[in-house]
Amino acid sequence: MTDKIIAVLPGPMQTYLVGNLPDWLEVRWFDSREDACALAPQADIGWFDMYKKPDMATAVNLATQMKWLNSGLAGMDGLPLDVLQQRGVTVTNGAGINAITIAEYVVLGMLTIAKNYREVVRAQDRHQWLPDSPGKTELAGSHALMLGYGAIGKMVEARLDAFGVQVTGVRRNADPSGKTLGPDEWRDRLGEFDWVILAVPATSETEHMIGAAELARMKPEAVLMNFARGSIVDQDALVAAIEGKRIAAAFLDVTDPEPLPAGHPLWNLDNVHISMHLSGRSQTRMFERAAERFLDNLARFRAGQPMQFQVDLTMGY
Repeated sequence: MTDKIIAVLPGPMQTYLVGNLPDWLEVRWFDSREDACALAPQADIGWFDMYKKPDMATAVNLATQMKWLNSGLAGMDGLPLDVLQQRGVTVTNGAGINAITIAEYVVLGMLTIAKNYREVVRAQDRHQWLPDSPGKTELAGSHALMLGYGAIGKMVEARLDAFGVQVTGVRRNADPSGKTLGPDEWRDRLGEFDWVILAVPATSETEHMIGAAELARMKPEAVLMNFARGSIVDQDALVAAIEGKRIAAAFLDVTDPEPLPAGHPLWNLDNVHISMHLSGRSQTRMFERAAERFLDNLARFRAGQPMQFQVDLTMGY
């Protein structure tokens, strides 16, 4: 490894990184798509996080000498993973950085629906004193299926345990005890759960994994909660299921597309809650955590050691 290593990093991270970077690293900061694309061919290390994934993908494609791509994002969908694999680039991501706040948002969504708290807020807006609670469901004793049992799923489980919610996770390797199910087992058991919570990565395998057939297997009182990606759910099938009262409600932190068009039917369904992909942003420490992870991996990169939170480019996460 030569002494001169060039890193192209996002401008917003300067506050968290300047003063903590080693002298063997030459940093070039970018604040726009144009800057990122102009600097990308120089990068040995790239961190091209931008608001729009196509802009990130363009910069990544231009970074032909890059050895390590870092991201503060957990989802790698939309990036040219095949190109990165062909070039032998090591990719690290932000899996788990937002897990705490997303897990808190899951609990928020469940309580909002269980207590129908939206009607309480509306009554306050009307200056109306409600004579009774509009929602009487208790979380205690209910059952949740957690599709995606990684950092987010485990944090959700820990928080729901305090509410007396029984959580069953889904992952590639099932637990013989039945606490976790395998990828071929959960569909047959959908009718057992009051809450179906999605936190899986967006890959070709998970696209529309919740469609008409899966929604039909859920109990009529069940709630679907999507904190993964909009592509995980067949939205047309979801609209039909909600309108047909085949499931009770949905809490959608993510949609397809984003932003959701103003005329989309999901906006008009009173038992659909849309939180505009805010769950991971409802915090103040995201950049700080991303910087700490980057600095740890930077030391590992220099030492030739395996880096933490590496993405399996074949699997996509």
